[in-house]
Formats: sequence, structure tokens, C-alpha cells
Amino acid sequence: MSFCMRTFFDWFTPLFQYLRTWTAIGLLLLVVTWSFSAQAASRIDPQLEQQVLQIIREHPEVIIESVQTYQQQQQQKVKQAQQSFLQDLKTNPQTVIGESPSTGSTQAKTLLIEFSDFQCPYCAEAHKTLKELLAKYPDKLRLVYKNFPLTSIHAEALPAARAAWAAYQQGKFWEYHDALFTNQKQLGEALYLDIAKKLKLDLGKFKRDLTLATPALTKDIQLAEKLAVSGTPFFIINSPTFSGVVQLADIESILTSAK
Repeated sequence: MSFCMRTFFDWFTPLFQYLRTWTAIGLLLLVVTWSFSAQAASRIDPQLEQQVLQIIREHPEVIIESVQTYQQQQQQKVKQAQQSFLQDLKTNPQTVIGESPSTGSTQAKTLLIEFSDFQCPYCAEAHKTLKELLAKYPDKLRLVYKNFPLTSIHAEALPAARAAWAAYQQGKFWEYHDALFTNQKQLGEALYLDIAKKLKLDLGKFKRDLTLATPALTKDIQLAEKLAVSGTPFFIINSPTFSGVVQLADIESILTSAK
């Protein structure tokens, strides 16, 4: 199974750390040099400028240590956020579900959180598999949808998410969700209205709700960023046999092993 952007919690490799560290050093040198040159000569002592630049060149380990400390702090924050999320998923799943759309049995012991993007082709593939799993295990699985539109590479991801949210306000999220993935190559305003008409939505309300979707979508996006979700589709599962990040290919084996 492939993913849009990077895959699951993609921790820094030594090579990536090395490149990032030296990039930071280079950028710092550039900023310091630019800062000095951008100010009036009367306000800057040329000798001081050279001394500062020389210190940075001769003692890059100071910058390296600062960058590494920052990276470690950020990774610790992510780890804490992940642990807190998983704990909530186990002990108070409704907190995690919130106002997000869900489908499947509300009595199911397995809860699957999906972060998805309506324009991501891999999410469209995953959609087919998830529908099959929901049909095969109707009493074992509950699926919760969270939006994570990758706006930097998918121009229609956010508009599509707004449209699906607007449909959700009329109780038609999953029908609209399915139609978006089925017609993924035609994403655009014309399709959004066409689906709304076919689902017999109140078009006036639908159009108004399009303008009200941002807070809910932002909440999902902020959660994804807090958890360091770096690609879609992304799954987190809580079941009697396993809790944590999971690949789509492993979900069925978890379901079959759960009593």
C-alpha cells in the first residue's frame, strides 16, 4: 500500500538529521550575513561582523547541538501527544471521535481512526478496502473519518472536504464521501453540486454550510499535525489485540484475532 506524501510516523534518520543540521547552519550564516549587510554601515562594526561569522564557522558544534536539542524536544512532544491520543482512544473513545463522522457498529470493540484526503489516489484505493471490511465485519468495526487535506499537492482536497462536511450536516456524509472517491478525477465545484442534487440535499443549506466548515476541518488538521501524521491514508486502531498506528493490510488480521 502506498501513501500520498510520506508514510507513517517517519522519524528522522541519521542522514536526514545530518542534512537538516548543516542546512540550518548554512541558513543561519546566510541570515547573519544578510542582517549585517542590510543595516547601515554606521551602525555595524565591520570587525564585529567578521568576529561573529568567524565564531560560527569555527564552532559549528554549538549550532549542531542547538538544532539537535530542538529536534529532540519536538520528537518528545510528538511522542507525548501520540501516547495521550492512544490513552484517550482506549479509555474515552468519544473524546477522540468528537463530532467526526463514523460508520459501523457503535458497539464494536475495534475503533479505526482514518486520516484521509479526498484527492489522494491512495485514499481512494483504501476506501474500497474499508468498505469491504465494514461489510465483512459489521459488528466488529467502527470507522471514524478525520480530514487531512494535503493542500500543497491537492488543490481540490480542501474544497472537497468542505463539501463532504456540508453534506454531513444533512446526515449524508458517507454517501457523499463515497461519491467523491468514486468520481475523484472530476473533483470540482460542478461535481460537488451535482452530488448534492443527486442526494437530494437542501442546496441552500448545503451552500451555506460550505462556508461554515473551516473550524471543524482545522480541528482535524491540527490533530493530524500534532500527531505528526505525514501522509494519507493514515490509520490508528484500538482493538482488544492491538492499539496504535496500523497499515491497511494488517487491519483484517487484527479484526479476525479480536474476539
